[in-house]
This record gives sequence, C-alpha cells and structure tokens, in this order.
Amino acid sequence: MSSAPTILVFDSGLGGLTVYREVAKARPDARLVYAADDAGFPYGARAEPELVERVLAVMADLISAHRPDLVVVACNTASTLVLPHLRQRFSVPFVGTVPAIKPACAASVTRLVSVLGTEATVQREYTRALIRDFAGGCAITLVGSPLLAVLAEAELNGEPPPDAAIAREIAPCFVEGQGAHKGARTDIVVLACTHFPLLLDRLTRLAPWPVTFLDPAPAIARRVVDLLGGTEGRVPPPPARITFTSGRPPSPALQAALGSFGIAATVPVGV
Repeated sequence: MSSAPTILVFDSGLGGLTVYREVAKARPDARLVYAADDAGFPYGARAEPELVERVLAVMADLISAHRPDLVVVACNTASTLVLPHLRQRFSVPFVGTVPAIKPACAASVTRLVSVLGTEATVQREYTRALIRDFAGGCAITLVGSPLLAVLAEAELNGEPPPDAAIAREIAPCFVEGQGAHKGARTDIVVLACTHFPLLLDRLTRLAPWPVTFLDPAPAIARRVVDLLGGTEGRVPPPPARITFTSGRPPSPALQAALGSFGIAATVPVGV
C-alpha cells in the first residue's frame, strides 16, 4: 500500500479501545477511526436477526463516511454472528474478534480453561465449534456475564464499580477439577469480550488464585499487519478520531480516558 491506510475499529461501545490500542502500536502511521455504536449497546441483549440488521446498517454508514482500507470488528458478540454477512455485503477486508480458545488450550498446563464472555457470545454455535475443534483434551467452562461489559463502560466513564460486583461476575470462571482433572484448578481465563481487558488490573487483583487472563488484542493487531503490511517509516498522522452513533459528546472523565488511548478528537455521526 503506497500511502498510510485508514483503519476503522468498530465496537458496540468502548471495549474495542483495547484492540485499538494494539492496532495503533502495530501501525502507528495509520489513520485510525474508532466507531462506538453506543446507541445500540449492549449487543448481547439483542436478538440475532436484529443485531445482524443493525450492524450491517451502521457499517454501511461508517464505510461511506470514512472509506477505510480495513475494518476491525472489535466485538466478539458481533464477530461470532455478523462477520459472514459483512464480508458478503462489503468489499473492504474485515478482521474479526473471536474467543481465543485455540491458543488458550495450547498453553494451559492444568487443562482447565474458562471462557468469559457476554451471554450471547458463550451461547453461540461459533464458540461451541471452536471448543469442538481446539479444546484438545481441555475441560472448558463457559461463563456468560450479563454485567461485566456494562461495569467496564462505567469504569472508563469515571464511575468505577465496587469490587464485589466484579468479583461476582468472574467467580464462576474459577473451577477446581473433578475426575480426570482432580486436584487441578483453572489456569487460563479467555477474555471473550473486548470490554473485559479494560478491567484487567482489577480482574487480576480480585481473582481467587493467579491465572492468565488471555486478551486477544495483540493477535488481532498481528492479523492487521498480515493484511496491510508493516509501517514503512512514514510520518505519523494526526491523532485518531472517535465517533459515537448516539451523537453524544464524551464526558470529561471519558475524554481524559480517550486521551490515554491517543484519541483526541470526536467526530459527528456520518462524518
């Protein structure tokens, strides 16, 4: 690619910032636009046909407005359902976000792995197919959290939730093995929602015992580089921009948080 690419990073809310951060490291020269469909958040509460229709419509507007060279769908819930429809509808390449079950099972020593996602993600056939294909003898515990994404959004908006609320959401991930796994304990928790790494420090502190919380963002960034190539010494572009489908202005706390991700400008919907 002869000029710096435009990369659109899309999520239902702010969780995709964890992916955006890794993409920005991998391609610091790229023109980056972050799009939060906050008017539709949370996606896990939507029926599947409704979610497909919404994401296709929102994506059509975003592609028309920003003309990206590549789109990162930084949302497990959307990726496990809508990616085939997006690839069929649009010519731009898409990189999705799916539960990192294969690398988790390859790395697990105790062979006890938990997958922590939204209720919609852990119920999807796509997730269960990954388990069938890649569990490799691991016992997989699927944990659908109804609240953790909302708690992560609150954290980023300067309203940190209490420890007890987070601890309740992650408690089912920590399993002591039975039968063939007797005496073992969960050693890897797959973060199957891009919101969850926003709480990584607190997840680590509140865990009943030490585990590896597996964040897929670095692998997604590597895939972006595979498709677009690496940086070629170009002058970095202006700071990345963010757009909210609700049209809301960010609160002062959120604006400060966005600055920590290198996002300094908000653009109106459709621009």
